[in-house]
Parts: sequence; C-alpha cells; structure tokens
Amino acid sequence: MYTLLQNFLKSQGVTSALVTPTATTVTICVILILAFVAHWIAKHIFVPLFEKAMLKTKNDWDDVLIDRKFFPTLARLVPVVFIYVAADLLFTEQPITSETIKRISLTLFSVIGVQCINTLLLIIQDTYSRHEISKSRPISGYLSIFKIAYYVFAAILIIAILTNKSPWGILSVLGGLTAILLLIFKDTILGFVASLQLFNLDMVRVGDWIEMPKFSADGDVVEVTIHTVKVQNWDKTITTIPTYALVTNAFRNWRGMNESGGRRIKRHICLDMNSIRFCTNEMLDKFAKLNLLKDYLSEKQSEINTYNKAHNIDPSNAQNGRSQTNIGIFRAYVKAYLANNPKIHKDMTFLVRQLAPTAKGLPIEIYVFSNDQRWAFFEEIQADIFDHILAIIPEFELKVFQEPTGGDFGKLYVNTQYNGCAKF
Repeated sequence: MYTLLQNFLKSQGVTSALVTPTATTVTICVILILAFVAHWIAKHIFVPLFEKAMLKTKNDWDDVLIDRKFFPTLARLVPVVFIYVAADLLFTEQPITSETIKRISLTLFSVIGVQCINTLLLIIQDTYSRHEISKSRPISGYLSIFKIAYYVFAAILIIAILTNKSPWGILSVLGGLTAILLLIFKDTILGFVASLQLFNLDMVRVGDWIEMPKFSADGDVVEVTIHTVKVQNWDKTITTIPTYALVTNAFRNWRGMNESGGRRIKRHICLDMNSIRFCTNEMLDKFAKLNLLKDYLSEKQSEINTYNKAHNIDPSNAQNGRSQTNIGIFRAYVKAYLANNPKIHKDMTFLVRQLAPTAKGLPIEIYVFSNDQRWAFFEEIQADIFDHILAIIPEFELKVFQEPTGGDFGKLYVNTQYNGCAKF
C-alpha cells in the first residue's frame, strides 16, 4: 500500500521531496482510522457477545468481569495490536518510521496491559471478598504489593522500549540505587512486614472493635491495607493508623468479647460500713416477704440454727454464734435478682463479691456478663440493674456511701444553729 501510494503521488505530479512525507502521513492516518474501526467493532460487537455469553453461565465469578468492565478494557488492546502489525507490514521501506510506530505501540500496549492487570486484581479482590474467610484473612495488602511490583516493572519496560535499552540493564542501574529505593519505600516495606504479622497472627480483622488511645482510635476496623488501618470511631470519625504501629504499639481488640456471646458488667457500689449490722427477727420477717429471698432465708436460718444448737450457743445474743447480717442478705438478694434476670448470661462468670474496705466504704462489686453485646442495649441492661439495686438498698437498712456535699454542710449548719451550738 505504501509503495502504491508513492507511485500514485508521483503520477499526480507531486514533487519528489513531498512524496515520501505525504505518503507516510496518509498511511499513518489510514492506519489510525482502521485502528479506530477495529476498536469500535471489538467494543460494540464482540464485547457484548462475550458479556451475554457469560451472563448465561451459572458461575458468579464471571459476573464480576462484567461489573468491573474487563472486556471493554481488554478491547483497547485491539487497535494497538493492529497499529503494531500494520506498521511492520506497510513501512518495510521506512525502517525508522516503522520502528518508531512499533515502539509507541508497545508503550501503549504496556500501559493498557497495566490497566487490564489492575482490573483483574480488583476482580480477584471482589471475588475473594464474597467468601467468609476474607473477614479474617484479607488479601488487599498482598494485592497492593503486587500492584506496586508490576507498576515498577511496567515503568522499567516502557523506559526500555523508548530508549531501546535492555530492561536488565536498567534494573542493574536501579540496583545501585538500592539505598535510595529503600528510603523511598520505607513505609511500604514496614507496612508490608507488619501486615504479614497482623494477618498470620490474626491480630486484626475487618469488623473488629479495637481501642488504641495513642491514636485516639476507638471503634470498628473498616479497612486493612499494607500502609494503613482505618478505624471508624463511635462518633463516626475515621482514624487512620499506620499498619506497623499496630505491631509496635499496644492496642485492645474486643473480638474475644464479641465471639464469647456476652459483654462484661463490672461495677461496684460503696456501702456505708456504719449501716452494717446483725439482723433482728423483725428484719428477717421483713426480708422474708421478698420473693427472691424466701428460699434463701429459710435454708440459711435452718443452717444457722442447727449450728448454734450443735455448739450450745445462746441464740438470744447474736454475737455469741452465727447470725445473719443485712449485708449478707443483701448480697444474696443481688445474686438472686441477677440469676432471675433473663438478660444476664448464666454460663459465664457470675460474681457478687465484697472488695477490700476503703475510706469510701465497703465496695460490693457485680461481675457478670450480659447476653446482649450491642452497646446501647448493654448500657440499658446495666442501668436497669443498678437502678433497681440502688433503690432496694434502703430496704436492707443499708446506706450508700456518698461524700458530703454543699447541701449536707448546709443542713449541718442549720442543725447546729437550731440546737443552740456555736456557729461555724
């Protein structure tokens, strides 16, 4: 075609100086037009045929190819290949022109090839994310490393094509710049190693609730990559943490709590020790009216009576033998109340215990687990429990310890003035 075009131009009286550039320009224009037509045919005829055929299959993975528009991306290679072949066939008498067009074609082929590989990686990621294992073993970090690797390789290949140099020679030059490359990719290398540790040791998964006060992070992990871990805090803000920071710093992962089926309630109430006393018969009769204490009081009092009788102890004096106390009965009531609460997990740690007395009274700690882990519901369960306990405490003739406030001092002032004492 190129030779025929030259002969045609000469026959039309075109000067010899213009024949070659004109023929070259016209030939290139024809090649570009035909390449455009080839791309249109590939994109609007063959691509829809492939997509329709894949939609009829029972597989799910091929649907991802359509969603990610893999075939339209692949169709961009058709005009590039056409231009490369045409340049080799039509410019046999113009080696410089042929070589230039082929290098440009190979460069475009490399760029579009990178786009195709990138689309394939997205397809792999989408397909993998549909499986349950993706939650505990995400592969986005590994795909990112592979993406960096082929970007670097593509850049070297393009430079080698444009400069007509061997890619291995370029790599040898880059080898001498290893220290600089390590400095440039320091965060990537650290993140890659850290991500391997995180994944292999199963330290963090997408969906985990983690706390990391150093980075003001407290919420759910929404993304894990080789560079960063994104945490959506409970106030809906996003905290971005370097991946290697999770390996070098301490953080709390609440996954164990989520997997256990319960959420811990650990809180105490301080009681005024001056209100603790032995129970009188009147107090026992009053406590016996509480349904939750009927069986306990009956069994406990029978046990105490048996003990005192066996040891010849006069029951008229509580100090001589075993007697029930209001604090002991109160603890028994709290246990019974929690045991009958359907929102408390019965198969996990269940404690109502005394802690060491302090200057603020005697702490009675509740250490149980709710069977609802949702934050708002958990707080509601916990609040309901302590609402009831705080309200029932006076019924056992106990007092909650509370430091004196301005109102307390005001009452004391009024009382001393009323009783004729000196003002303070």
